[in-house]
This record gives sequence, structure tokens and C-alpha cells, in this order.
Amino acid sequence: MSPSPARPCTAFAGTRLLRRGPLADVALAVKAATEAGESVLVFDDATGRLIDLDLRGSDPEILARLDAPSAPDATEPKAPGKGRGRPKLGVVAREVTLLPRHWDWLAAQPSGASATLRRLVDEARRRGAPQQQRRSAQTAAYHFMQALAGDLPGYEEATRALFADDRAGLEQTTAGWPPDVRDHAIHLAFDAVNEPEAD
Repeated sequence: MSPSPARPCTAFAGTRLLRRGPLADVALAVKAATEAGESVLVFDDATGRLIDLDLRGSDPEILARLDAPSAPDATEPKAPGKGRGRPKLGVVAREVTLLPRHWDWLAAQPSGASATLRRLVDEARRRGAPQQQRRSAQTAAYHFMQALAGDLPGYEEATRALFADDRAGLEQTTAGWPPDVRDHAIHLAFDAVNEPEAD
């Protein structure tokens, strides 16, 4: 599935920041830059991964393709036809393997096993959210750095500082990098965590 037109992205022409913003705006800036002969890479700010854009046609055609829903993934199971009984409501039945003492505890819960498991998962997700956001930010910065800064001096030291959650160390080891690359890596690693996510 491709990112939505509102997804925050960043385009680089070489090591120069070309445009940052919603994918739709970035795509049009990339089209203009490539028509002027520049080589441009586009990164998804949430993942740090490269995005491949179809820039054929006019600006409205490009935007229409971004707005079009993606084709369904061939690996996803097809939804069964509408049948009798309760509606599915997005519920997916999967097997869970537990020890007998876990099943005994679940059976004793007043809300039932499924509701109790859902509540426990939701609580664990809430408790782990800040750590997960940090990991996601580090991973996004790592993917970006790997693609655009892998050959720059101090790359390995910068990677170590990134995963040590050492902003000062990352700033120091990237001081000799092109300013836009350095600033975007630091932005993804530390600043983008606090920005609301689009989609």
C-alpha cells in the first residue's frame, strides 16, 4: 500500500533538501526538479524509507494517482462474502497458545477471555508507546542515513550515537556532513517523534 498524499515526506536533490511536506506537494516539486535534470530521492518521514513516485503526465494526473486507492495486496486474504450471523467488525480470529494456568485465569475473568486479552494488549500498547516511538524514530533516521549518508565520514559513529539515544553525540559526529543531511537525520531521530502523524 502506498502512502497517502498527506503523508509527511522529504525530497533530496543530492545532499540538498529540495522539499519537505505532504507527499502531494513533494511529488510536484520532485517532478519540476527532475524535469530540470536533477536526480532526486524521496523519503517517507515516518519510516525513513525511499518512496518511488510515478511522475508521468501532468500535475493533476500525478495527484490523481496519489489519491487513487492502492490495489489490494495479493498476500492479504480476501474478505468472505456476507453471510448469516454477527457482523465481523474487523475481528480476526487467530490461534493463541497458552499454558493451562493462563487459560484458568482467563476463564475466571468476568468479561471473558477475548475481552480480557484485548484489554491486556491495549494496556501493554499504552505503556510501551513512548519506547516504541523512540525505536521508530531511530529506525527512520537509520534508514535515511543509510541511504544518503552511508559513505560520509563518521557514519558508523553517528549510527552508534543514534541507537545510544545520544543527540549530542549524533550532532558532533555529523558536524562535517552536508547541513541538510545532518539536520534531517537529527530531525527524524529526535524532533519528528513529537510531531503528529498524518494519514
